[in-house]
Amino acid sequence: MKVLVIGAGNMGLTYAEGMANSPLLKKHKLRIFDTDPKKIETLRQQPQFDVYDTLEDCLPKADLVFIAVKPFHSANLFEIMKPMLNDDQIFVSLMAGVTIETIQQNLGKNKVVRTMPNLPAQVGKGVTSYTASKTVSRIELLMVRNLLDTTGTSIHVVSENFIDASTGISGSGPAYVFYFMQSMLDAALKMGFSEYDSKVLVSNTFEGAIELFNQNDISPKSWIEKVASKGGTTQAAIDSMDDNNVKQLIQDAAYAAFDRAVELGKKQ
Repeated sequence: MKVLVIGAGNMGLTYAEGMANSPLLKKHKLRIFDTDPKKIETLRQQPQFDVYDTLEDCLPKADLVFIAVKPFHSANLFEIMKPMLNDDQIFVSLMAGVTIETIQQNLGKNKVVRTMPNLPAQVGKGVTSYTASKTVSRIELLMVRNLLDTTGTSIHVVSENFIDASTGISGSGPAYVFYFMQSMLDAALKMGFSEYDSKVLVSNTFEGAIELFNQNDISPKSWIEKVASKGGTTQAAIDSMDDNNVKQLIQDAAYAAFDRAVELGKKQ
């Protein structure tokens, strides 16, 4: 199986490294294409890659093609790719907002998998939602899933609507967490803690809470009830967030990302 990644940006390189360092490709090196001379020079120093700066040299013989360019570059890329393709190739999109139908129409090929990755894939803790056109077989989809899992875990969703919804939850979600973390860091600094102590307090609090959640079959609401005693400090904080409608604001933010993903898809 010859795997090609087009685009060595953050997501493309993350998935390329995950796949290249896994046993799935066996003796075949992962192929990676980019147009940036500096990136190409850096990539060629990594032995797990075969690096290309010309699509003609790598695309026609690839079995599985990951497309990891910015969505606004896709139309031009598709035009360049189209004459080099064959009907057996599978195309996996890491692009936000670009629909399966758009890819099929622009490439003139049917086997397309659309994904929604997220940033924690860079540390092997990513979650990737994916769905595929009906022409992708179960065996081919399992092969794609195994490759996606090299950066964390993946979930198969039944339609592209859930890919857009995943954008609002997992795709954009790390930014919501960082937003909350930054707010807590700012509060700690205002209370007089040093930057180092603020970071330790906040990062370990998040890490510990997530570990508790993952290791137990208890809902976040139940955990809140365990921490927040009536009339206590935690309850005062929860009451403040409830009074300021924080829960609804977070849900509204997730839907804003979801709606924007749908909107971007319509523009392609």
